[in-house]
Amino acid sequence: MAESGSKKVIKLVPEYLLKKRKTYQAIKATQAKLALLEKRKVAKGKPLKFRRLEDFLKDSHKKHRDETRIRRADHRPPTPLPPEKNKLAFAMRIREIKGVSTKVMKVIQMMRLRKIFSGTFIKINKTSMGMMKMVEPYVAWGFPNLKSVRELILKRGQTRIGRRKVPLTDNALIEQHMGKTGIICLEDLIHEIYSVGKNFRAANNFLLPFKLSVPRHAARDKAGLLKDLGNPGFRASDINSIIRLLN
Repeated sequence: MAESGSKKVIKLVPEYLLKKRKTYQAIKATQAKLALLEKRKVAKGKPLKFRRLEDFLKDSHKKHRDETRIRRADHRPPTPLPPEKNKLAFAMRIREIKGVSTKVMKVIQMMRLRKIFSGTFIKINKTSMGMMKMVEPYVAWGFPNLKSVRELILKRGQTRIGRRKVPLTDNALIEQHMGKTGIICLEDLIHEIYSVGKNFRAANNFLLPFKLSVPRHAARDKAGLLKDLGNPGFRASDINSIIRLLN
């Protein structure tokens, strides 16, 4: 009787408590793992980006050169307008703008040329000519013909719907967003851009900047610039050959 009285009774744990305990242990293990990873990330820190002194001097010289050029241009007579038949220009950025002055950067952003080898159509007037002169060392511009305008819009024309970039391959899409201006198809859009009609601003804003491509094995000079593109600035009708090259 004494032996039977000394035996301990083992209490059984309900199954739902075992499952609950197992789930809790899994959650705590996951939290501990995430905390350890976060601790390692904080201890490691972000990698430091070192810049050589020559880079700061180069940016400073470029900024000073831009400011001097703009200040001298203010004392010169304004750039004369081209003949009346040339109402449309195509501007394309072919130089890096790292370290440029604030005024130049602002004009480039207004022209929507934030990325290198991007291009936009611009209406020729007194204001736009002044803007072209300000960004002349970084932008090549000229007068595109109808063939260049057509090829650019048909091959690389895009618009933004919400947050998505949508290629212009459907006339129904153009009519939906531009129908109130009388533009219902690609041909109407091309005609409005090339003729610089009364709805040119709306049509041009409907188009995203054209992102042109550079051949992978294009010849470059010692500075890494493309030889075939030539120098920036006013290129008149030669801009059409650049469009053929990069389109």
